[in-house]
Amino acid sequence: MKALTYQGSNDVRVDTVADPVLTNDDDILLRVTATAICGSDLHIYRGKIPGMKHGDILGHEFMGVVEDVGSAVTRVKRGDRVVVPFTISCGTCFFCDRQLFAACEETNPGRGAILNKKDTRAGAGLFGYSHLYGGYAGGQAEFVRVPKANIGPLVIPDSTLSDEQVLFLSDILPTGYQAAVNAEVGVGSSVAIFGAGPVGLMAAASARMLGADRIFMIDHHQYRLDFAVATYGVEAINFDQVDDPAGLIIDKTDFRGVDASIDAVGFEAKGSALESAMTAIKLEGSSGASLRQAIAATRRGGIVSVPGVYAGFIHAFLFGDAFEKGLTFKGGQTHAQRFMPELLQLISNGELRPEVIITHRLPLAEAARGYEIFNKKQEDCRKVVLVP
Repeated sequence: MKALTYQGSNDVRVDTVADPVLTNDDDILLRVTATAICGSDLHIYRGKIPGMKHGDILGHEFMGVVEDVGSAVTRVKRGDRVVVPFTISCGTCFFCDRQLFAACEETNPGRGAILNKKDTRAGAGLFGYSHLYGGYAGGQAEFVRVPKANIGPLVIPDSTLSDEQVLFLSDILPTGYQAAVNAEVGVGSSVAIFGAGPVGLMAAASARMLGADRIFMIDHHQYRLDFAVATYGVEAINFDQVDDPAGLIIDKTDFRGVDASIDAVGFEAKGSALESAMTAIKLEGSSGASLRQAIAATRRGGIVSVPGVYAGFIHAFLFGDAFEKGLTFKGGQTHAQRFMPELLQLISNGELRPEVIITHRLPLAEAARGYEIFNKKQEDCRKVVLVP
C-alpha cells in the first residue's frame, strides 16, 4: 500500500510499504477514505518529538470503511463506515473505567520501554505519533490496523453526512470541545483562546455553541484571525501587533480578566536552537509564552485549560501568579471516545460545522506538499485533508 512515512526532520515521503494485517482478535483493518494533517503533526515534521524512526507511518486523524475484523470484534462489522479516535484505549483498565480514555494504562509500553523503566506519565498509545506512544502505524495511508476496535471506532450511520463533516471527530473537534468543557464555558462566559489553528478554531466553535458571550482569540497570523472573526464572532488580537495581549484583554474586561483561557498553542513547533538540542536528548521544553499570557489574562478564581501539546518542562513558569489568583488548571490529551457520540449528534443537528475550516484537499500522493504548505502557512492554509 501507499503511506506517508517519516524520514527525518522536514522530510516526509509517500512510499510503498507492507499492507497491515490483523494482529490481535480485537483488531480491525480499515480502508482509509479521508485523513488530515494535524497541527501536532508539525512537531514530528520539525523533528521535535523523540522516539521517531525512519519509515514510521504518520497520521492520527482518519476515518474509513472496515475491511476485515478480528474474531473478538463485536462493535463494528465489515462495511461499516467509522471514525477512529487518535487515542488507543483498552476500555477496561482503571482509567478507562472512569472515562479517562487518554490515560489508558494498557496500550502504551512505548515511553517506559524507551526509558527502560516503568513510567507513570505514559498514557494511551497514539496512532502515528512516535514510539514514545507505542509505535503504532498511523492513518495517513491507504489502510491501517486499528487495535482495540470494541472501544475506539465510532460508526457513522447517517449516509448523508460527508467524510469531511465527521472526519474531525477523530481529534481536533473533541479536543477543542474538551478544552471548552474543561474551561467551564457556559452562557455569558468570557474566554481567551491562544492560538487560531485547527484546535483553537474548534475551541471557539465549541465555546460559542456553549453560550460564551465574549471570545478573544490571539494568534500571529491575520488570515486565521480574520476567519475566526467572520465565522465565530471572536475579538481578534494579533500577537505581532500587540506586545501584551493579556494586558489588552484585562483592559477590555473591567480590569479583571476573562473567566477562562484556553492555550491551544502548546510547546512551540518551531522552538529555539536550545529547545531543539534539549529535545534531541529527551529533555523536551518550551518557552511557555502562550501559557504565561493565559495565566495573565485570566481573572482571579478562573480556569486555564490546556489542550495544546506540551512535553517536559516550561521555562519561567509563573506558578506564583497562578497561586495568587487561585487559578485552576485543566489539560492533557483528549478523552475522545467520551465526547465523540454527542459531538456526532451536534453535527447531525447542524449545531457544529467543523468542516468549514478546511482550505486544502489533496490526494495522499501529495501529502508531503500538504505538510510543507501547512508548516509554512502558505496559501492561507488552515487545514489539509488527504484522500488516499
